[in-house]
Amino acid sequence: MKICIIGTGYVGLVSGTCFSDMGNKVICVDTDINKINKLNSGTVPIYEPGLEELVLKNKKNDRLFFSTDINGSIKKSDIVFICVGTPTKNNKADLKYVFKAVYSISKNLNKYKIIVTKSTVPVRTGDKIEKILNSKKNKNKFCVLSNPEFLREGEAIRDFFYPDRVVIGTKSKKANNIMKNLYMPIIKKKNRYFQTSRRAAELIKYASNAFLATKISYINEIANLCEKLDIDIKEVSSGIGLDQRIGGRFLRAGPGYGGSCFPKDTRALVTTANRSNTDLSIVKSVIKSNNNRNKMLTSKIKKIMNYNLKNKIITFLGVTFKAGTDDMRESPSLKIIPQLIKKGSLIKYYEPTGSKKEFNKLKHLKYCTNLREACKNSDLVIIHTEWNEFKQLNFKTLVRKNNFKIYDMRNLYSPEKMKKNKLNYYCIGR
Repeated sequence: MKICIIGTGYVGLVSGTCFSDMGNKVICVDTDINKINKLNSGTVPIYEPGLEELVLKNKKNDRLFFSTDINGSIKKSDIVFICVGTPTKNNKADLKYVFKAVYSISKNLNKYKIIVTKSTVPVRTGDKIEKILNSKKNKNKFCVLSNPEFLREGEAIRDFFYPDRVVIGTKSKKANNIMKNLYMPIIKKKNRYFQTSRRAAELIKYASNAFLATKISYINEIANLCEKLDIDIKEVSSGIGLDQRIGGRFLRAGPGYGGSCFPKDTRALVTTANRSNTDLSIVKSVIKSNNNRNKMLTSKIKKIMNYNLKNKIITFLGVTFKAGTDDMRESPSLKIIPQLIKKGSLIKYYEPTGSKKEFNKLKHLKYCTNLREACKNSDLVIIHTEWNEFKQLNFKTLVRKNNFKIYDMRNLYSPEKMKKNKLNYYCIGR
């Protein structure tokens, strides 16, 4: 099939590349000329394991193309995926990029096309898109459907090819058959295809993310209780997760959720509910709990340092919101680090995906190119992100300083072993 992907951000680039690897002709379009030039030269602008290899492979095989010509790309395609960003603005989804794409589509419907919203959009957005496209000259030339993505950063390619489910929101038999054929290579072995209404598909994405965010905030609050009662949160999480009705995923205590989805989607879902005069009290509590998480962790750091942060050297191992990605959006480190600097701390950080522009304006903050440089002479080492290279460190050799402390926000180490090695070790909920 001939596919046009509008937007070469995380969702668009991964989806377009994977569709091309399934044998389709895919054009990924974007208004960012620099990004398109980089992609055409083989440079992938995001960190996602395995993506660069797939891009190069499918470019070489003439299945994957990158362009700034949105009009021509739409005309050449049978299916157009809208994969642009939907950031929150005043706690609601900002759809200006979505509708900009829709107006481009409306001018280029030269034959029947399926218009797919893969961007995360509020319920009824598909209705608005349909209304914009529904002119006399475009009659019977399109079908608007919803096909939400469920790609985890760091696991996106695997999630695409081995999905838990493929959700298609449409009542059109014709469009549904075309989409089923498109996804057939990855759904034929297992019954992963789920057809529903367009509005239901739009809500499924928000409701899924809100539920997963709830699990994260829930286990973090239980971890707080575990610390008070001298119980290991890992044992509690394991015991809860054995219940098949609950499952063990997203039950790991840590700094709180961040990234491109959970924060904005929970806020946007509450806004949608408020407009419908529905009180989503549980989701509101999740948002509040996650916002308070950063303050609580900063307070814990102060306590670990005996409330003396002035001129203390604090090292952060990892600053992204989770391992396997270079994404800094709403990472807990963005709030914790400035708070520590205000208290007079000197911050160093090492991040496997490189230095972060988000910290460029902060004083008393240094990016280190390796672990040894980052940890040397530190008073406190904070394991912020669960990268594999942080899981078996010899802290005494790295730090080379007496009485330094370790705050493991990801519970990567055994408290018993750390105590046996005579290390001042602190963790979450244990």
